[in-house]
This record gives sequence, C-alpha cells and structure tokens, in this order.
Amino acid sequence: MTCAARPGRVRGTSGFDILVEHCLDAAEGADLVAVAATQDYREEQPEISEALRAARRAGATILASCSGAFALGHAGLLDGRRCTTHWRYGDELAARFPEAEVDVSVLYVEDDNIITGAGSAAGIDANLHVMRREFGAATAATAARRIVMPPHRGGGQAQFVPSPIRAEDCEALGDVLQWARDRLEQPLTVAELARVAQMSERTFARRFRDETGTTPLQWLTAERIARAEQLLEQTRLSVEEIARRCGFGHAATLRHHFSALRGTSPVAYRRQFTCVPELASEPVA
Repeated sequence: MTCAARPGRVRGTSGFDILVEHCLDAAEGADLVAVAATQDYREEQPEISEALRAARRAGATILASCSGAFALGHAGLLDGRRCTTHWRYGDELAARFPEAEVDVSVLYVEDDNIITGAGSAAGIDANLHVMRREFGAATAATAARRIVMPPHRGGGQAQFVPSPIRAEDCEALGDVLQWARDRLEQPLTVAELARVAQMSERTFARRFRDETGTTPLQWLTAERIARAEQLLEQTRLSVEEIARRCGFGHAATLRHHFSALRGTSPVAYRRQFTCVPELASEPVA
C-alpha cells in the first residue's frame, strides 16, 4: 500500500499522479517501509520522520531510493551507518548528515536493516536484493526475468563506469564471464581468466574493475555464492558437496564466504528457502 502525510493525488517526479489512499498510520506494523525519491528532500517533514522512527523501533526494514535517503537522515536513521544515494546528491547528503557514512560509489547498501539505493535502475537492484533476502534467489531471479533485469547485481558495484569501455573489451569480458560461470567448480585464477580474455593480467584486472566495479576474485566469490544458493534451495546435496561444486573446495570455506556475503549460514539459508520440504527441518549449524 502507499501512504503519505496527506493522502490524495501526489504528483511524482516523472510528471504523473499517484493516488495515495492511506495516511502514515498505515505504516504501523509494516515489515518493509519504502521511501520514494522526492524533489522536496531538503525540508524535513516531522510527521514522516516520526513514522520512520516508529517503524524502525517496531523492527521494520527501511528502504530508501535516491533522494529518499534524506528522509532517513532527517529521522536520524543514518547516524553511524553506511549509506548511499544518487551520486549527484552525495556531497549534499554527507554535508547535511555528517554522522552518516555516505558512499556514492556503490549501487545500494544495507546496514542493520536500513537499505539505501542510488536511484533509478539501482532502486530496482535494491528491491531485488530485498526480495532475494526474504524469499530466496529463485524468486528474485524469476522477478528479474519478468522485468528483463540481471538477477543479481551486488550492491558494491559502481554507479557508473569512470572511463569508456572499448567494444572489443566488452565482448571479450562477456565471453570470459560466461566461460567462468560454466567452470565455477574449478580453481580459477586471474591469470587464467586473463588468458581466456586474451589480455595481460594487469589490463584484464583494470578493464574488469572498470566494467563491473569489482575485482575478478570478488566477482568469482559472488558467482559461487549465487550458485550455492541455487543448490541449497533446489537440491538435497550436502553442504560439503555444494562447496565442491561451487569451487570452494570445503564446507568451511563455503560457510565463511556465505556468512560474509549473506549474513547467515548455508544450512540456515536452506531451512528458510528450500524447495525440498523435508530439508526445512534440517538442524541449523
């Protein structure tokens, strides 16, 4: 549902009206409160600040996109937390809320159930992140396919590419990424990926970061975790076997990276998102 301080027709920044039928009281008890971007972000609206603080106290996840991050700042929800916004608002957000750790180099950030997105397409990424967290990788991937989006772009990817990418580099990297995805169970190295891309290691590492906003090894880890999620959801394979099939070698290594990137253990993830009913009662390790 949509709610506002004053229900009625609200003119959006894109020029069309949204019919808001509920006042802010409707946000009470919500599991997720999403704050849209606004052109009036500089002015605090005390009733909205209080509604956001109340939702936070009640344990809700708070999601803000683009200039919506300012509403979280006005409510004091960014103090001591890492956050992001559209790059053109970054300096202003940091100056207005000096207790916040503003990082405009990323697509979205989650810090203690406070999620901020850079805006526009990155807002979709942030929403898919929430869907992935709450309902699993398969559900998020299905939603992404419906809207013709990549199923998962990590929040740490860059908001924009700082330098032009040559067409031949894009083609080479696209091929090598798919080549690596087809061989995740193998102990892949940067040198091997560079060889497949027909680049030197140094050139490959630079072009890879320019295009993806991350390093080859970080990308490989994220891809392996995504593969592990699929196997945890859809198969009865042991965690040890899943670790082997995803290129982690041992269950302990998988658990380490899974916890670092997802904030939970593989077994706990399986219990929450498995498509195999009997695995939902598997003890959490």
